[in-house]
Amino acid sequence: MKRILRIIGLAVLVFLQSCSLQPAAWTPQEKPELTGAYAENDLLTSAEWIDLEGFAGPEDIAVGPDGYIYTSVHPKGNFKEGKVIKISPEGKISTFCNTGSWLAGLHFDADGNLIGCDSQRGLIRMSKDGTITVLAREDENGKAILIPNDVDIAKDGRIYFSSTSSRHHFSIKNARRIILEARPDGGLYRYDPKTELVETLIDSSYFGNGVALSDKEDFVLMVDLTKYRVVRHWLKGEKKGTTDLFISNLPGLPNGISRRQDGSFWLGFTTRRSDALDKLQSKPRLKQFVFALPIWMQPKQEKFGMIMHLSANGEVIKTYYDPTGKYVSEAASVEEHDGYLYLGGDVIDHIAKYKLPD
Repeated sequence: MKRILRIIGLAVLVFLQSCSLQPAAWTPQEKPELTGAYAENDLLTSAEWIDLEGFAGPEDIAVGPDGYIYTSVHPKGNFKEGKVIKISPEGKISTFCNTGSWLAGLHFDADGNLIGCDSQRGLIRMSKDGTITVLAREDENGKAILIPNDVDIAKDGRIYFSSTSSRHHFSIKNARRIILEARPDGGLYRYDPKTELVETLIDSSYFGNGVALSDKEDFVLMVDLTKYRVVRHWLKGEKKGTTDLFISNLPGLPNGISRRQDGSFWLGFTTRRSDALDKLQSKPRLKQFVFALPIWMQPKQEKFGMIMHLSANGEVIKTYYDPTGKYVSEAASVEEHDGYLYLGGDVIDHIAKYKLPD
């Protein structure tokens, strides 16, 4: 009898969980093969690791004015706590700011303050002594910024940042929810430190993620992870105020993006695309069923290292892979410094350090 009751209870739970998901149906373009410009290689298998001493989650990486590497970490499996650490050129790790929460995006402003996307507070500023100031929790219309994700800063000090959702707080389950629902949410925003006002540039996203300004600051890029694309919002010129596609139908789940000194971009990926997920996206009821399954029964993310070098026009210059996933299992963040790429992710317990060819 107890077994029957447990089965009934599980069935009810699955039903309630499935009803909590409100998915839209969409059909991705046919996945491009890893040939041509996307040709698979093993370049990232030469990467070394910087161990995070028991912590995980270096989702974004920033180089400070002192030459130290800064990143936010959390206890393994616990995204509700965290701190920002700094890593000396010799590899010594110390705490910069006890935030008590995990941050997804980091960028230094001209005054040496660290701007961050705090999963609990919103957009924040951390001064040189670690003092935290909340800059924005909502947009100009009162829409909540619940999952600020990435940030870049213009020469005039204005801060560009993405928000993945205005409906859900961050958790692994809610990240899966947002991907499976495939509905517009969050967006791209600009915060002006002088006026302390937020301005919406793009009023929705599909798992809005990485953000990067162009070298001339005539456009800003935002990654739409769910739709396998990067969108471009024009800030100057004839197209000012309009949004178009920078690159689309990518062969992986794009995550972080950063600009190189020459005006080109690094694009990091969580993993390569899954045929199962692509097929699932057009079937709302099946998506509800999969979402309702316990996490341990759901499909696991493949460990597959993948980054791209893109031109200022969105053309693929070169791709870098670790198809084994042993050296670079994900590359959500790509930060270039002194001839190396520093690669991070939200669940890994290290930063991968890859030496660029001379």
